[in-house]
Amino acid sequence: MIIFRYLTREILQTMAAVAGVLLLVIMGSRFIRYFANAAEGEIPLDILGTLMLFHLPGFLELILPLSFFLGILLAYGQLYLNSEITVLVACGTSPNRLLQVSLVPATLVAVLVGLCSLWLTPAGALHNEVMLEEQRSQLDFSALTPGRFQDFGGGRTAYTEALSDDEQEMREVFISERQRRSDGTPSTVVTRAAAGYQTVDADTGSRFLVLSDGQRYSVEPGRAQAERLEFGTYAVRLSRAMERPDLEDPEYATTPALAADDAPAARAQLQWRLGLPVMVFILTLLAMPLSRVNPRQGRFAKLLPAIFLYVAYLSLLLAALDGIAQGGWPAGLGMWPIHAAFLAVGLAMTLHAQRKGMSG
Repeated sequence: MIIFRYLTREILQTMAAVAGVLLLVIMGSRFIRYFANAAEGEIPLDILGTLMLFHLPGFLELILPLSFFLGILLAYGQLYLNSEITVLVACGTSPNRLLQVSLVPATLVAVLVGLCSLWLTPAGALHNEVMLEEQRSQLDFSALTPGRFQDFGGGRTAYTEALSDDEQEMREVFISERQRRSDGTPSTVVTRAAAGYQTVDADTGSRFLVLSDGQRYSVEPGRAQAERLEFGTYAVRLSRAMERPDLEDPEYATTPALAADDAPAARAQLQWRLGLPVMVFILTLLAMPLSRVNPRQGRFAKLLPAIFLYVAYLSLLLAALDGIAQGGWPAGLGMWPIHAAFLAVGLAMTLHAQRKGMSG
């Protein structure tokens, strides 16, 4: 039990460190993208934390298998450098016993990965898409900052002095647009209004800013003359309708719903979710012989080949996922031949290492 606790602690501590670094990098990248969208006024700032929280299971289902794989490589590699594995084997700890010890934390990680892939990830993805869809459809000025010039794209810049208490109406609005006349000459159109509110056309899905009680000036560069138009109500299109996500996509479906669906895309998604926990055990088998390093080589000697092996494994699974969904790969075979192939590789490497006396 002392050896079991010691080896398990070494693996899990190393895995936690690797997972923390990978999670920080991936979540930081996604947060920067969302923050850029919020700065452009596409989504409000106050939902960024919720979006990141519900993305977390999707990150973990991919990070945990890789982190556990690298955790075994680095932890056992350090034990080999310190000759601790050599001492354990000399004292009667067999290579199979080391593998059994490693499979215990692997089971824990596989359960966590299965919990994410089978339940939390699809639920979180659906929640985020529903939230973003509500933000696209509702009248919400929380993404606009009073007293700041904001670029809406297409050469259009807007400014509002203040928002109403319910944040549904803007006060003292200024809009500058770059346009071209019918003859192709450029012009700058400046619009000022006392108030404005946002609306979405039910037929086209385009978003408009409806202004009231203002003036519109058209100025052509190089000319001393300008056109002035007074209006009671004027609508400015802010954005065209965007393609809305299909919430019936298998990515957002529950696992029982996928099991009852015979469509190729649903079967591909189901096999992907079921295969991720299996992947943890296969990576454990692969990591055991790869962790064996010579003290002269250093603990990172086999890290690069191991990463290439993991990338090949994951890439083949993703290719099979797309092939099954598109009908280019038989759904009956699915992704299981890929898992079986890497399982055979792991068994062959383990048996080869044991025959040479290099326990894994």
